[in-house]
Amino acid sequence: MSAVRELSLELPHLRLAAQAWGDPQLPRLLALHGWLDNAASFDRLAPLLCEHFHIVAIDLPGHGRSGHRPPGTWYHYVDYLGDTLAAADALGWTRFGLLGHSLGGAVASMLAAACPQRIDRLFLIEALGPLTAAVDQTLTLLQRAISQRHGLPAKALRVFASEAEAARTRAQAGDLSLEAAQIMVARGIKPASGGFVWSSDPRLTLTSPQRYIEAQVLAVLDELRVPTQLILAQPAPPFLPEALINARIARVPDIDVVRIAGHHHLHLDDPQPVAAAMLAYYARR
Repeated sequence: MSAVRELSLELPHLRLAAQAWGDPQLPRLLALHGWLDNAASFDRLAPLLCEHFHIVAIDLPGHGRSGHRPPGTWYHYVDYLGDTLAAADALGWTRFGLLGHSLGGAVASMLAAACPQRIDRLFLIEALGPLTAAVDQTLTLLQRAISQRHGLPAKALRVFASEAEAARTRAQAGDLSLEAAQIMVARGIKPASGGFVWSSDPRLTLTSPQRYIEAQVLAVLDELRVPTQLILAQPAPPFLPEALINARIARVPDIDVVRIAGHHHLHLDDPQPVAAAMLAYYARR
């Protein structure tokens, strides 16, 4: 089993922190975590895969130990697609696979459809395309986003007395086991006066000013031609309803769907069945 290695990737616009597992000569997987998570999301899954893949898990901009976007800018969803390609370029990867959870899976699925010449395989956990909004929500979302950035005073960061307190809070808020939260929090906090604060950019919690409508996502998924495996937790979380995800699955020509009992972070809570499903699919393909 390969030991984890810390990496630092200098992108043209900011620095990304990352973790790597496995022999660099093996097939490449770039791993993308979920919203307000970090690269430690893959700390338990990657060691089970690294005899078959060279895995690099990045902290997305504003997350974990990576740099934050400059003052005055927004965290647009589409910018993560460019960040992902820039990370691959910094690694010297022309063609590679993607492993994405939640937000990372949404980014991975859209990028694979847009750039099939760069992506050779796709593993998705609890995501197939991004969250969407109805047309009649467009103005409401835009007004709320602008108000939060320009009309309200910035909130003071919550200070946790200990790493253990931060982990308990994260577990309660994010449907994570305490053990999984401890893994994620160790990479997601930084020292501050009186204790610890989250290292993620507070702007990540503000309302997104723009979202795709469902028809746009379906149109992209229609053109997703990369071999894809989608792993879903059972029962489905409320933000990923069965009817919506099944409608999206039906639009992808080459997709293998596996449903595993667990919660949204099933790859961190119980990685063995997730790894087994991924390796079985890889062996077939």
